[in-house]
Amino acid sequence: MEFGRVERIGREHVPGVLSQKAPIRHLDLSLVLTAGAITAFGCLMVWSASHARLEAEGLSGRFLFDRQVVFSLVGFGAMIATAAFSYRRLKAWGPLVYVAGIALLAAVLTSFGSSSAGAQRWIDIGFLQFQPSEFAKLGVLVVVALILGEQRGDPGAVHILSAVALTTLPAILIYLQPDLGTLLAFVAILTAQLVLAGTRARVLLLLVVLGVVAVIGVLHLGLLQDYQLARLTGFLNPTADPQRTGYNLNQAMIAVGSGQMMGKGLFTGSQTNLDFVPEVHTDFIFTAIGEELGFIGAVVLLALFTILLWRGLRIAMMSKDLFGTLLAGGVVAMLAFQMFINIGMTIGVSPITGIPLPFVSYGGSSMLTTWVATGILLNVHMRRL
Repeated sequence: MEFGRVERIGREHVPGVLSQKAPIRHLDLSLVLTAGAITAFGCLMVWSASHARLEAEGLSGRFLFDRQVVFSLVGFGAMIATAAFSYRRLKAWGPLVYVAGIALLAAVLTSFGSSSAGAQRWIDIGFLQFQPSEFAKLGVLVVVALILGEQRGDPGAVHILSAVALTTLPAILIYLQPDLGTLLAFVAILTAQLVLAGTRARVLLLLVVLGVVAVIGVLHLGLLQDYQLARLTGFLNPTADPQRTGYNLNQAMIAVGSGQMMGKGLFTGSQTNLDFVPEVHTDFIFTAIGEELGFIGAVVLLALFTILLWRGLRIAMMSKDLFGTLLAGGVVAMLAFQMFINIGMTIGVSPITGIPLPFVSYGGSSMLTTWVATGILLNVHMRRL
C-alpha cells in the first residue's frame, strides 16, 4: 500500500503527466473571457449601428443583432471544438484545410460566387452567404507554421520559398476578387511567422524590397481597380474630393470626433443613425463606437484588445515547440493587423481596405474564423507542457 501511494505521488509530480491527461487544467480563462467581452461589445454596437436603417426598411431593429448573436454562439462552439484536440494533429489536417481553402477561393471567381459593390468575394448557398477568404487565412497560417516549424531557427531557402509560394497562391486569387485588405492580412501572417521562425534579417530585408517592388509594379501597371485607387488617393488627401474619394473617411472622422469624451449615447448617434457613414455595422463599426461611446468607450475596447493580444503573445512564448509558437504568433499577427487597419482607416492613419474588426464587425465568416483562431491559441496554451 505504501509503495503504491508513493508511486502515485511520484507520477503526479512528473512534468506533463497531468497536462497530457487533462489539458483543460491549463485553460486560459482570461483569454476566453476577454474574447467573450469583445464579442458582447460588438453585438451591442451592431444593434446600435443598424437598428435605425432596418426600421426604416420595415424590418426589426434587432435583425442583424440576433444574427450576430447566433454567429457568436456558433463561433464559440467552433472554438471549443478546435481546442479539444491536440494542435499537433493540424500537421496532418493542415494541408487539407489549405487545399480546401484554395478550392473555395477559386470557386468564388466562377458562377458559384456572388458579387456586391463591384467585388466578388462570397459564395451564396441560399440560406447562408460566406466569405472563403476568411477561412483561407487559417489554412495559410497552419501550412506556413508546418513548413517553417520543421527547423529550429534560421529556416533554409527551400522552406522560406515554400512558405512564400503557398501564401502567394491564395493571395493572387484574393486579389482577383478583389479584396486588398485580406490580401494584406496574409502578408502580415507570413511576415510574423518568418520572424518567429528565426529568419535572418538580410533575408527579411530582401523580401521587403521585393514586396515594395511588387507594389510599385502593380501601381504603374494599372492593376488596381478604380475604386481601390480612389480609396488610396482619398486616404492620402481626403479633402481633395470630399464628396467622392474622401467621403467615407471624412464622414468616419466626423462621427468619431463628434463623440468627444463620453459619446452621444447608444442608439443616438446622428452620423450613425442617419446613415452618413457607409457600412457602419461592418467595416466602419468603430465610427459608431467613437460617436456613441466616445473616447472612453474606444479606450475600453482597445484595452480589451490589448489584453487579448498580450495573452496571445504569452501563449506563443510559452509553447513547448516551434510549431505551436508559429501558430499562436500567426493568430496574434492576424488579429493585431486587422485591428490596426480597421480602426486606423476610420481615423485617417491607414487606407480604407474593407477589413473587419475582429469579434466586433457584423459577419458570420469573420466571427467564425476569429473564434477558431482563438481556439488555436487555447489549444497551444493547454498543451504547453
